[in-house]
Amino acid sequence: MTHTEIEVTAELVRELLHDQHPDLADRPLSLGARGWDNQLWRLGDDLAVRLPWATQSADALLLKEHAWLPALAPHLPLRIPVPQRLGEPSERFPRPWIVTTWVSGAPADRTPATRAADAADTLAAFLTALHRPAPNGAPVGRDRGGPLADRAEQFAGQLASATGLGLIPDPDAVRAVWEDAAAAPVWAGPALWLHGDLHPANILTADGTFCGVIDLGDLCAGDPACDLAASWVLLPDGAADRFHDAYQPAPDAATLRRARGWAVMRALSGILIGEAGVRGRPGGKLTWGPPAHTALQRLIATARR
Repeated sequence: MTHTEIEVTAELVRELLHDQHPDLADRPLSLGARGWDNQLWRLGDDLAVRLPWATQSADALLLKEHAWLPALAPHLPLRIPVPQRLGEPSERFPRPWIVTTWVSGAPADRTPATRAADAADTLAAFLTALHRPAPNGAPVGRDRGGPLADRAEQFAGQLASATGLGLIPDPDAVRAVWEDAAAAPVWAGPALWLHGDLHPANILTADGTFCGVIDLGDLCAGDPACDLAASWVLLPDGAADRFHDAYQPAPDAATLRRARGWAVMRALSGILIGEAGVRGRPGGKLTWGPPAHTALQRLIATARR
């Protein structure tokens, strides 16, 4: 079942609530967003309904959030959507869905952080708190948090696609950043909890800094470099060094090299999704392109120091 086969409407969401969570069914309901995997409907002032609609993998991602986020949320300094109820597949909607807390703020792809020092400190505090050893049985990322060299084919495909479309002015410089990152020593520490998908559409801003983190469906255990890539992807110019100083324990040189590789891949993905005709996908948004280009420029400049 995909977004082309079932229409998610306010009436459908209301009926699902009446069937399974009737105490919530009479709350005000409005569409919040149509994301890459899920639709988000605001439910009253403090809750949201998330329903998978665009990918087969979305079901497992929602169930993962339902299983793990309630225990993680109290230890994090930024708000995340905490699952409150689970919706079971039914004749009305043959996929699982969840009710979570609502997290206020504007997506950073539309309203970037502008207070550089505050944003760096806030992001560092969040990732310091999140990056704790994950327990046995923690999910393993589909393509996040493992050895960067395993992503070589994916990187090559991204770069070739973006270069072929004329979106990358200096592919050799991009390739140099990647090759240095892939050659760095692999992570030898314990597998840490990771967000796994920290790009501008998945972090919220208010008053010039970060106020919330959303879409934790790629939550997994692995190499923290995957998340530390966010310092080049999310922060205002000149804030990466402050972030690296504030994050604890301080990342070593090899971890920062790998983080630059993850950041290159995230930037290429944002450019392709935002500008290369993927706009028919529900998450393919024009707002993803500009911050991705900025990140790529920062990474190339860092490599040339």
